[in-house]
Amino acid sequence: MGKQESSSNGGAKSSASRFRHWLSTWSRWLHVYLSMISFAILFFFAVTGITLNHTDWFAHQQRSSDRTGMVNLAWVGTEQEVAKLETVEFLRSDFGIKGALSDFIVDDYQCTIAFNGPGYSANVFVNREDGTFELTETSSGFVGLINDLHKGRDSGKTWAFIIDLSAVLMILVSLSGLIMIFYLKKRRSPGIILALIGLVLSYLVYLAFVP
Repeated sequence: MGKQESSSNGGAKSSASRFRHWLSTWSRWLHVYLSMISFAILFFFAVTGITLNHTDWFAHQQRSSDRTGMVNLAWVGTEQEVAKLETVEFLRSDFGIKGALSDFIVDDYQCTIAFNGPGYSANVFVNREDGTFELTETSSGFVGLINDLHKGRDSGKTWAFIIDLSAVLMILVSLSGLIMIFYLKKRRSPGIILALIGLVLSYLVYLAFVP
């Protein structure tokens, strides 16, 4: 009976040891390779975190331009339904408007059309009586572009997925690093203490300095 209990305990310990070894190996693997895979995107969000926090440094990059033109009156005239697709495609092809169509408002005398993209906007005001229009384009420059990408503003569903994916990668890299510290005997205690200090300091800064 005693031998059976001893054998059972030995098997449990062996299983626990194998699991710890497996967890240690995989946490190391995840931490190293996920860090390499996600390096570019993590670096991007780190840099744009700084540029977002100091938008005033780059305010001079913003540029606006005004242009005028004419749309086929058959598309926008007051006597018929507005041909939205043809009007939008004409503005894109002949005036180089970028961004996604975000608004197309039609009233009795005017069409208001808005396009938006990362670091870019265009607003068109079309006179339905004669087809003339005024176009205002605004570009926020390269920094405005990457700041909007950081926020996912006017960036589309694919980029929104990239943001979600990068968040998952950050979580996995963080958790795998935390798991790894428990297998480094000499660094385990200092590492955990530093993690707790960082957590407490962040909370204290929030309490003391955030309105």
